[in-house]
Amino acid sequence: MAGQRANGEGSVYQRASDKRWLGAATIGFDVNGRPKRKFVSAKTRTEVVQKMRKLQRQLDDGLPAPDTSLTVSQLVDRWLDDANRHQVTPSTASNYRAMAEHHIKPALGKKKVASLTTSDVDRLVSKKIDDGLSVSTVRRIRNVLSQALDQGIRWDLVVRNVATLSRSPKGVRPEGRSLTPDQARLLLNTLRGHHNEVLYALMLSTGLRRGEALGLQWRDFNEETGTLLVQRSLIREDGVLITKDTKTHKSRRAVNLPEPLIAQLKSHRANQSALKLSLGKSWTNSGHIFTSSVGTPIDPRNLYREFQEICREAEIGKWHPHELRHSAASLMLAQGVKLQVVSEILGHSSIRMTADVYGHVLAPDRQAAADAMGSLLWDQQG
Repeated sequence: MAGQRANGEGSVYQRASDKRWLGAATIGFDVNGRPKRKFVSAKTRTEVVQKMRKLQRQLDDGLPAPDTSLTVSQLVDRWLDDANRHQVTPSTASNYRAMAEHHIKPALGKKKVASLTTSDVDRLVSKKIDDGLSVSTVRRIRNVLSQALDQGIRWDLVVRNVATLSRSPKGVRPEGRSLTPDQARLLLNTLRGHHNEVLYALMLSTGLRRGEALGLQWRDFNEETGTLLVQRSLIREDGVLITKDTKTHKSRRAVNLPEPLIAQLKSHRANQSALKLSLGKSWTNSGHIFTSSVGTPIDPRNLYREFQEICREAEIGKWHPHELRHSAASLMLAQGVKLQVVSEILGHSSIRMTADVYGHVLAPDRQAAADAMGSLLWDQQG
């Protein structure tokens, strides 16, 4: 027997078959004017009444009634299949799906979205950090879950995004390695006469990303101004090499080249033209500045393997091509180039990002500033 109901409780009753308490509230009307009902259940009457009052508050606030049967796995899968894959590149979509399959669904997949809490997400984040995953990876896991919940809100399936309310993991960005000036010169000396000498010299002197350097075409090179226009990257996607726009708006930029490198690029173009003429129809005219021996774009994976061999020959240890970018930034800052200029050359989204990564290089400059202020303000005092 239901008994007398307080305001906002809706219809509350106990099911005879299993003695479980049920509650029902009208949440709207269908196209034929018939009332649409939302049901909740619990072991006790008190729990049902609490659920009903919470539901009523959401309805009063104009929020949709949550789908209490929807699981995290179902929501994430629907988001990946129906929305996300049309909004990002195939490689990014694949990465998001891997995050969901390996991390989100095993931990939270069976949980009902309506009962998912901020504490659940914090617990997931904490466990992944304890398992040894990097901070950046854990942040991506949390971000994937947050995007799925955001889409659930747009679909009126979710009331709030508990992932955004959780705490993002904090971590100190590790300082990347940088070649010393002596190592950099030794590398360039080892590269003399190598078919990709100019490519590596460009990456070391300007900090271009590997994909940006491999995506350059001759129409990007302005011989008169000595500049390169960086506007695309060469990447491997679904097993195929393609070019795509740079990562961000600020990644699209013009880069001034050192005089020796301008001369090397001119010589490289002449050598490529001669090779093209000798091969005739066997040459693939891709338009890229840096190509294979038959004119096709260079596979980034092949460049990595080749660079390992060059480093061994130079006896400087094992280095990744991306560390040429870090080396370029560190060496420029050590030579007194302003942080803002280095940020623009690298194509960073903000100067803060540059400062976060390369702030340690500026320590001598900060001490010099402190010494200068000390001299100005105190050394003149008697």
